[in-house]
Amino acid sequence: MRSQHDGDSETIRLPAGSRGVLPDELSYLITAFLPSNPSSDRPKAYLTLSAFCQGARSSSTAQGKERDTNTHDPNTEALAKAFGPSVVNRLAETDENSLLASVTFLTALFQVDWQSAASIFQQDGVLEAIMDSVDLDPSTQLARAVAQLLAQACGHKPCRGVLSQQSIQWLNYASRSSPDTNTRAAATTALIKLSQGSARDNAEVTESLGGAEDTGAVAVGRQDEELAAAMREIVVSGEDQASASDAVEGLAYLSVDPAIKEKLSRDIPFLKRLVTLTPRRKATPSIESADPPTLVFGILLIVSNLSTYRPRLTEEQTQIEKLRQMAKASNANSKPPSASPLDDDGHVRSRVRRLVDAGILDIFASAIRTDTAGVRILCGKALLNIVEDKDNRGKVLQSGGAKVLMQVIKHAMPDSTEKAASATLDPAYLDAIQALAKLAITSSPVQVFGPDEGAMYGAIRPLSLMLQGSSSKLLQRFESLMALTNLSSQSAELATRIGKSDGLLNKVELLLLEDHTLVRRAAMELICNLIAGSDDVFETYGGGKNLATTKSKLQVLIALSDVEDLPTRLAASGAVATLTTAPSACQALVELQSEGRRVFPIIAQLIDPSLALRDDADEGDGKGGHTGTHPGLIHRAIICTRNIFLSVPQSLRNKLSQEAEEVGLLRALMDFVKAQGDKVDGAMLRPALDALKVMMDKT
Repeated sequence: MRSQHDGDSETIRLPAGSRGVLPDELSYLITAFLPSNPSSDRPKAYLTLSAFCQGARSSSTAQGKERDTNTHDPNTEALAKAFGPSVVNRLAETDENSLLASVTFLTALFQVDWQSAASIFQQDGVLEAIMDSVDLDPSTQLARAVAQLLAQACGHKPCRGVLSQQSIQWLNYASRSSPDTNTRAAATTALIKLSQGSARDNAEVTESLGGAEDTGAVAVGRQDEELAAAMREIVVSGEDQASASDAVEGLAYLSVDPAIKEKLSRDIPFLKRLVTLTPRRKATPSIESADPPTLVFGILLIVSNLSTYRPRLTEEQTQIEKLRQMAKASNANSKPPSASPLDDDGHVRSRVRRLVDAGILDIFASAIRTDTAGVRILCGKALLNIVEDKDNRGKVLQSGGAKVLMQVIKHAMPDSTEKAASATLDPAYLDAIQALAKLAITSSPVQVFGPDEGAMYGAIRPLSLMLQGSSSKLLQRFESLMALTNLSSQSAELATRIGKSDGLLNKVELLLLEDHTLVRRAAMELICNLIAGSDDVFETYGGGKNLATTKSKLQVLIALSDVEDLPTRLAASGAVATLTTAPSACQALVELQSEGRRVFPIIAQLIDPSLALRDDADEGDGKGGHTGTHPGLIHRAIICTRNIFLSVPQSLRNKLSQEAEEVGLLRALMDFVKAQGDKVDGAMLRPALDALKVMMDKT
């Protein structure tokens, strides 16, 4: 057997800024993943390998992206040159220990830096040497190692392209006939990745050729349903943690198929087994900045796939999709895919309820202890799918789902010193924030965050960032508004903190102009709550010294008090009524009335909607106006009228009274008082009488 230094003694040249590795250290890494080594040493080996690869890629901006095989990356080439000779030389040995060292190391490298591993895997003679090692009568350890290596390689397009028929035949044989469960699981996972990946690769080729039929599909020899059944059996049997991990990974790939989703969601023993497989104590990731532990990640991916709803398309996106399908259908060789009925909202909702009933919510608190970005992101995505159905939200809260989401979000937050306008939020974490927003919309803040307001304070920034983020969808902004509105009603301190969030008020004011009724309503309701709860926001809107700013803001609120949507009118007029407790706001409203004569007519129509019908008829525009009275609108209008007239001097009061009489405001108030009869409603009758008294006092 050759010396451990053979092939390792040449100088390793890496990109500037990376750190060299001594030959002994490199040799240690090559042999560190042997099955005979203590399992406790493996995490250290992964960390060392990861640190080395990260150092080599410190100057690269393309890390993690799948590159075309013709693209040359100097960092990948440097790593392949560093490790390649040792891998290739050991594959040439007949000693099983050398073969195992080469195969297990390459498997580990795929998990840490797949580009350099793929580069070595694609070298001439490497795949042939690997398959030759298991051609006759391999040991259980070697067969298992080769199956695990191929399972890693089949996950990447460049490697799928070089797989030989010999390797596919061996995988088919090993997945069916191997006496070792781990080998069967790994081989089946490889076939699943190959099947799914080849279908995706050929779809890309077909699309790039304008829909021309492609005949280059790889035949894996087994149907997805058969592969799924084999993987399911390995998971449920519970024979071995390692084999279960491979089986879960394979099912994670297969569970994008609607038929398999439906079958797995009805398999209660399988779902309960997923729960028991999730580690119950904090796991230390063996690879930093690489793929998360396969088992936890795979379990979460299965749950996410089973619970994923179809994307909600906007009207514009729907039209574009129709045009795209029409273009595909016009090609004689192309059959546009039809959406499976098993993926409609009803089927997904039923699948999610079966998951919840099987106890799947218990996995999240356990999974989040695996402190990796991939696991955190999947927790957020899966929980968002589950809380889409309001009936599940209480159960999510009972299982600690809100705490899980807060833990996920905590890792997503940019530097707190950054202003919201410049802060960058990873869009992958928007799912977790949106899930938290949904919980905060339908439950009280105490139910979601507990009695400690500190947790509520912690939710303000992520909700504010989602509201302002350039990657956020309109639905996410809407739900952020709703959640912040609910939080702002909890206490004056929360309202104050929300109002002080960098850039938040400016964004909410822009959304007041949004065409979508529900978004505009939510923005108005949040501002109404902030005006009532935060002295700073109150000052900004009505109590400030800058009369021009106050007028411009009040003009928007008055206009929104006249829209068709009743909840928006209630919120806008409520904000105006609150602001009229400040003399400066009353002064601004008086000036707006003098300039455009639109303040009193709108206030009058809040009391008597028929005035709007008469105005429209006089103008001959044919518009309908508002119909039906509402006690809340009447109350707000009375408070506004009383406060405005009490705030102005007598010299101006007579003029304003005349204008109020001309637009029907005086008559509307009088009719309201007469209609009260013997009723004694101090909240509305007394201020109405006060307003009439002041308006009719001509002295």
